[in-house]
Amino acid sequence: MPDTTVTTARLVLEDGAVFSGQAFACSKEPITGFGEVVFNTAMTGYQEALTDPSYLGQILVMTAPQVGNYGVNSEDVESTRPQVAGFVIREESRVDSNFRSESMLGDWLSSHGIPALSGIDTRALVRRLRTAGVMRGVITTDMNQTVEQLLKSVKESPSMSGRNLAAEACQSSGDGWDTGLGPFATIKPDGSVPGEATFRVVAIDCGAKRNIYRHLVDKGCEVIQLPWDTTPEAIRAEKPDGIFVSNGPGDPAAVEPLIETLKVVAGEVPTFGICLGHQLLALALGATTWKLPFGHRGANQPVRDMETGRVEITSQNHGFCVDWSSLEALDCQVTHVHLNDRTVAGFRHKAKPIFAVQYHPEASPGPHDAAHLFERFTAMMVDAQTAKTTSRPASAAGA
Repeated sequence: MPDTTVTTARLVLEDGAVFSGQAFACSKEPITGFGEVVFNTAMTGYQEALTDPSYLGQILVMTAPQVGNYGVNSEDVESTRPQVAGFVIREESRVDSNFRSESMLGDWLSSHGIPALSGIDTRALVRRLRTAGVMRGVITTDMNQTVEQLLKSVKESPSMSGRNLAAEACQSSGDGWDTGLGPFATIKPDGSVPGEATFRVVAIDCGAKRNIYRHLVDKGCEVIQLPWDTTPEAIRAEKPDGIFVSNGPGDPAAVEPLIETLKVVAGEVPTFGICLGHQLLALALGATTWKLPFGHRGANQPVRDMETGRVEITSQNHGFCVDWSSLEALDCQVTHVHLNDRTVAGFRHKAKPIFAVQYHPEASPGPHDAAHLFERFTAMMVDAQTAKTTSRPASAAGA
C-alpha cells in the first residue's frame, strides 16, 4: 500500500490562479518543477505520456478522473525516465491492479524527483487552460514560499516559444536500435513475423519515443540513431535507404541546425517525419509554424486522410503546427487534416519522396489506425531501390 502521509502541494499559474491539493509523489525534501502547463485527454497511457520526451519542459495534467490503477512497469516506458516537469491528476488509485505492475505510480515518480499533485478540480484547471491557452506554471511541495514569490518565479521562467528542447531530449550518439515490437509485432499473411532488416534508416533523434523505433524494426528497418545536431555528411556517410525525423519537445523554429541539415538531405532518399519531425521538414522546405492555443494531446484526436477520405483516430502530443497557406505556396500537398480545428495534420512533397504527419502512428498509447504509415515509408524505399536498379546502365546491372 502507498505511504499514507499527506503532504500539501500547490500549482501556481502565471495568471495568478492557485490550485492546492496533496502531493502523491512524496519526498523528504521539497520538490519543485517549472514548465508550461498542458493537458492530455487520454483515459489510459499515463506511463507512456510521462516518459514521452515531447513533454520535456511541461507540467502534464490528465483529464481522466483517476490515474495509476494499473501501476508502472519497465516495459511500457518511451524513454529512460519521466520527462515531465510535474504531474497533476484528480485522484490517485490506491491500488495497482495489474499483473505487470512493478511499482505504484507515486512511488515511481518520487524515485525520479518529479513533483505530483492530486486532489484538485482538474476540470476547472483544464477549462481555464482551454479558455486562456496553456501557460507557464510551477508545481511545488515547498510551503515556505509564498504565492507571490512563486508567481514571480513563474513569470521569470522561460517561455516554450523560442526554446530548442530537442538538444536536451536527444538521447542518441550514433548508436543503433534493433528491438522490435516482440509479441506485438505485425504478423505476415503466411503466419511469420518480420525477419532480417531490409532497409537501412537513419533516425534523427530530437526526443524520439522508443515505440517508433520498434515499429521501424518491425517493418524490416535497421535503425541508426543520429543526434539532432547531426550533419549532412554524417547522414550520407551511413548510406541510408531512408531518413526518419523524430518527435520531440519545444519550438521547431528554434532547432535551426537541424533545419539547415534537412534543407540539404531531405528527399535525397525517402524521408519521413513525425510530430516535431513533421514541423522541421516543413520549415526546411520553406513553410512556417505557429503555436496553438492549447495544443493537441491525447489518444482520441480525429484526423481525415484527404486522399482516401478515411477518418483515423490518432494519438497526438504537440503545441505547434504548420501553417497551411505556407505549405500550399510550396510544391507540397496537405494530406491530413485535424477535424477538431482544421489544422494541418500531414503533408507530402509533390516532387520529392518526403512525407510527414503531425500525430503518432506508432500509438502507444492510443489506437493503431495510422500504423500503415510505416508501411508507406518502406514502400517508398522499395520504389527508390527499384528506380536505382532500373536506372543503372546495362553493363553495370550485369556486373
